[in-house]
Order: sequence, then structure tokens, then C-alpha cells
Amino acid sequence: MSGKRVVVGSDDLYPSARFAVEYLKSKGFEVITVGSVESGKPESWVKVAIQAAEMVSRGEADWGILVCYTGTGVSIAANKVKGIRAALANDAQTARGARLWNDANILAMSGRLVTEIVAREIIDAWLSVNEIDLSERDNIETLKKYDSERG
Repeated sequence: MSGKRVVVGSDDLYPSARFAVEYLKSKGFEVITVGSVESGKPESWVKVAIQAAEMVSRGEADWGILVCYTGTGVSIAANKVKGIRAALANDAQTARGARLWNDANILAMSGRLVTEIVAREIIDAWLSVNEIDLSERDNIETLKKYDSERG
């Protein structure tokens, strides 16, 4: 993934979220933190997800990582923001596919399931994709067009 500004947020202090911040920094990314990763206390998963998604939507971050207990809540909330394609990925191949075939711009993970080791695998797989699969271009463009046309 080409963008170097990443927003990372979580609704609680999950090891995978803290790991993501440090790992991305070690790889040279500028990391913006929101939610529990920033405050050190439990936060609303809805508010964290929307805050991070709006940052990506406005271009303040190139992409994002969100973590909540299952990862489902933050992915649902983030996908309410125009221009966001958040994907729940608790394994490396799902993360890779989300970038390759869906042009996802937010990675959602489960704080319950994803260990630091698995988080590294997921993030590395996500970062390994620099371009979408051209056979999916029409599908991705159709989705983007629909998103831009809705109120």
C-alpha cells in the first residue's frame, strides 16, 4: 500500500492494536491514533470507527486499521462513511484479498482473536498489495460510483 499516513484506532486496549501502531512506525509509517490507542481507556467502537473512517475519507490518513472485540462493529460503522471500504480480516489471506480484489482502505481486526504474531502476518499481507487485481476493476469502480451517487 503506497500511502504512508495510517490511522489506527480501537475501542479497548487490545495487544493487536498497540502492536499495529508500533509495527507500522517501525516500518516508516506516520501513525495517527484514535480511541483507546490514543486515550488509554475504553471508548465507543462506533465513535472510534467513524472518526478514523472520516479521516481516511477526508484524506487526512491514507488508510486505516480498526480493532474491536470481534472486528465486526468497527467494520460496520466505518462502512457508513462515504468512500470507505472497510474489510474484516482476521487472517493474512483475507487481508490480502481485501486489498487485491476489493480495494479496501480500512482493515478491521478482532481484538479477541488476533494475536500480535497474527497481526503482523495480516498487516504484512495487507501491505503486500500495491495494485488491485485488474479483473476486479469494473466491480470496484461500480462500487465507488454507487458510493459517490448516494446521499
